[in-house]
Amino acid sequence: MKNYRPEGSLINTDENRRLTETSAGMHEAMANGKILEGRVSVCDSAHNLIVDLPSMKGIIPRIEGASGIENGSTRDIALISKVNKSVCFKVIAINKDKNGTETAVLSRRAVQEECFSRYISALNPGDIIPARVTHLEQFGCFVDIGCGIPSLIPIDSVSVSRISHPSDRFSPGQVISVIVKGMENGRILLSHKELLGTWQENADMFKAGETVSGIVRSIEDYGIFIELAPNLAGLAEPRPDVMIGQHASVYIKAIIPDKMKIKLIIVDTFNADYSKKNLKYFVNSDHISHWIYTPQASAKLIESRF
Repeated sequence: MKNYRPEGSLINTDENRRLTETSAGMHEAMANGKILEGRVSVCDSAHNLIVDLPSMKGIIPRIEGASGIENGSTRDIALISKVNKSVCFKVIAINKDKNGTETAVLSRRAVQEECFSRYISALNPGDIIPARVTHLEQFGCFVDIGCGIPSLIPIDSVSVSRISHPSDRFSPGQVISVIVKGMENGRILLSHKELLGTWQENADMFKAGETVSGIVRSIEDYGIFIELAPNLAGLAEPRPDVMIGQHASVYIKAIIPDKMKIKLIIVDTFNADYSKKNLKYFVNSDHISHWIYTPQASAKLIESRF
C-alpha cells in the first residue's frame, strides 16, 4: 500500500515537505495521524533518535524507535544504524518550553505496528512487493519491506546464477522487487530469483555465434561457469588464468534447451570495476502462484510454488 512503502519513499514528497516545514503543519499531521519522514542526525547515549525537521526539533524516544525494542526482540543496533538515514514516524506530542520553543515527540514504532497490522499481515505467498536494500551479509540481503520493517532474502534465493556474496547483485539503498514466500514467527520470508526470468526467457536474449559479456561465477574441474544474466550461466572449458569475479568476453558456441546448457568459449578475462547492470524483471503482475524455470524440452523440473 502507498502509505507503507520502504523508508525514504516519502521524505521528498510535496506533502511531507508541507507538513514538516511549519508548526501548523506538524500540528495538522499529529491531529490526522499522518505518516511523515525525516533524517536522523543523532542517536544519543540513551539511544533516543534526534530527527532533523525544518520547523522544530524532533525526538524519537528509544522505546518508540522500532517495534520490538520494548520486549528485546529488536536490538538497539537497529536504532544506531538509522543515523544519517530517513525514518518514518507519527507525531504523538508537541511540547513547548518556557521560551515557547516547540519539540515534537515522534513514534516510529506506531508506524511500524500500523504497517504490520494493515499491510504486512495481509500479504499472501506469491505477492510481489517493493523493498529497499538496507545491508548485505554473506548469507543474504536484508531489505526494508515497509516503514523500516526488515526481512531477509537468503543468498540462494537472490538469483539462479550462484553468487559469492549478495553485493555481487545488490547495493545498499537500491529499490528492488521481492516475492513473499510466507510468514514464520511474525517475519515475512522472501525470494527474488523468480522475478529474473526462466531459462528460456533469458536464453532468448542470446544467439549462437555471438560474442558477449559475462562474469566468472564458479570454477570447477570440468569447466568454468560464466554468468550471462542473473538467471543464466554457460559453461566454458577450463583455463588456468581465470579467477572468480573476473569479467569475461565469451563466444557462444551452442544453446541447448533440452539440456539447459550454453556452451561457451572464453575469448578474454580481466578485472574491472563496472557498475552493476539494472535488474531486468520478467514478471509484470503483482502476484504469481507458480514459476517453472526449466524449458519445456528439458527432462528436469525446477519450479517454485507459492
